[in-house]
Amino acid sequence: MTTEQMTGAQALVRALENVGVDTVFGIPGGAILPAYDPLFDSKKLRHILVRHEQGAGHAAQGYAMVTGKVGVCMATSGPGATNLVTAISDAYMDSVPMVAITGQVATSLIGTDGFQEADIAGITMPITKHNFLVTRAEDIARTVAEAFHIAGTGRPGPVLVDIAKDAMQATVEFQWPVQLQLPGYRPVTRPHSKQVREAARLIVEAERPVLYVGGGVLKAGAAAELKVLAELTGAPVVTTLMAKGALPDSHPLHMGMPGMHGAVGAVGALQRSDLLVALGARFDDRVTGKLDGFAPHAKVVHADIDPAEISKNRHADVPIVGDAREVIADLIVALQNEHEAGRKGNYEDWWRQLNAWRETYPLGYDVPEDGTLSPQYVIERIGRIAGPDAYYVAGVGQHQMWAAQFIKYERPGAFLNSGGAGTMGYSVPAAMGAKVGAPDATVWAIDGDGCFQMTNQELATCAIEGIPVKVAVINNGNLGMVRQWQTLFYDGRYSNTNLHTAKRIPDFVKLAEAYGCVGLRCEKAEDVDAVIAKAMEIDDAPVVIDFVVHKDAMVWPMVAAGTTNDDIKIARDMAPEWENGD
Repeated sequence: MTTEQMTGAQALVRALENVGVDTVFGIPGGAILPAYDPLFDSKKLRHILVRHEQGAGHAAQGYAMVTGKVGVCMATSGPGATNLVTAISDAYMDSVPMVAITGQVATSLIGTDGFQEADIAGITMPITKHNFLVTRAEDIARTVAEAFHIAGTGRPGPVLVDIAKDAMQATVEFQWPVQLQLPGYRPVTRPHSKQVREAARLIVEAERPVLYVGGGVLKAGAAAELKVLAELTGAPVVTTLMAKGALPDSHPLHMGMPGMHGAVGAVGALQRSDLLVALGARFDDRVTGKLDGFAPHAKVVHADIDPAEISKNRHADVPIVGDAREVIADLIVALQNEHEAGRKGNYEDWWRQLNAWRETYPLGYDVPEDGTLSPQYVIERIGRIAGPDAYYVAGVGQHQMWAAQFIKYERPGAFLNSGGAGTMGYSVPAAMGAKVGAPDATVWAIDGDGCFQMTNQELATCAIEGIPVKVAVINNGNLGMVRQWQTLFYDGRYSNTNLHTAKRIPDFVKLAEAYGCVGLRCEKAEDVDAVIAKAMEIDDAPVVIDFVVHKDAMVWPMVAAGTTNDDIKIARDMAPEWENGD
């Protein structure tokens, strides 16, 4: 064990180095300033100075998602800390491992409404996996170690460490390694063998099973195991928005994405199923639609590392608590035993129906008749030209759904987006963090003109720090998804959704250039490939492309909020004929 005299702030920096941190996204301010002094001397930590704390948080998320490590962001007290709240909430909803370090006013000022004081521990309690308020210098190193352990183990998530300014200024005897003091924290990773055997029995007895795969499978690094399980069972697989790439989109067993804007075949598979095998999925409303009409004839096997998720929204007939990778591995063995005993499922009739849906209702889109640019075409071409090895980071709204539908994901982790929280402004800073985490990869931010205007100041960070992301702004001049709802459900009363970017306010090309980036514009289908190719050739600066697209393009299929998945529409006033081949 090493022992050394230093300040609490030095202990913080040393602890971060010792837990393996190499990158911190942040902005200094009064209460966190003591930590920035030793950070100046660190040879192991790269600090990236962002332009807004929300950007720091989303960048930490993007970094975490491509590296598998815990992302780190840092901010000062009061408004600095509260500006992190959106990103912390986003990380909590999508189970992203992140540690947010905030400065707090001196202990003598806590509770007095001191300058730049905010009870950030209280504010973030519902949206963190755990949080700490540290008021003693001798607790800093141990708390950092505990925070990283909690964030990265079990169901991952954000942890807040709020440190009083005087604790950072005090002198302490630094010791490492430290003894963790987490008596109540014991995540279960190994599944119960009896439950796994029961799940295997239900799978071979089922006639219409579906593997319903959620983001937990990616978090567990279980894509290879999932492929083995799928091929062993021969059952159809649906992958949620957060699980894109867990099974390659091109795999014959893959039915696509389920949910509000899912493929008809995927939605139909869930609705007509007699057994749902939910792996690291949480039965959220965007997948289930109206809950009491979801998969009405299905028994449920629900495996999740978080026991709180099991039977939360839908009763599980077979609950399995455990890490998705361990669960799937054990399920493979149990199924092999069933097969050796002569018990194997026969899903021929099921696949006849599934293939009929898949062939009858493929994903598609209409090309605008007036010669304007189709947003789906733009996104499809980006995916085709950049290829499966690139990372795609979507904002939130129509462009997010099109990025999920029309880019083919062949590997786990290639698609980053804000699924649970639906945070506009996620894309640019998350792409920045992803590019820092995977500097040799191509990273495309697929953003909307609404989202882009929330966090595009991080383009300055990208230009200055040498982080050459590529940003496709799908510019329809409107808050597109909200406008779509106004078209469908509010009689075309477009209240406050027109952003007037058609008037070039702002001019995204000039804006990009002002931020030290390359700015390009594309308005015609015949120019799309050439503009994307030009962006792909530039690797020494960030690139922003203003794709001016048709404002009335809509995302289809669609299950309207409050309706059941059986009410899915493939276009306006057009529904699938479910009994096709049934």
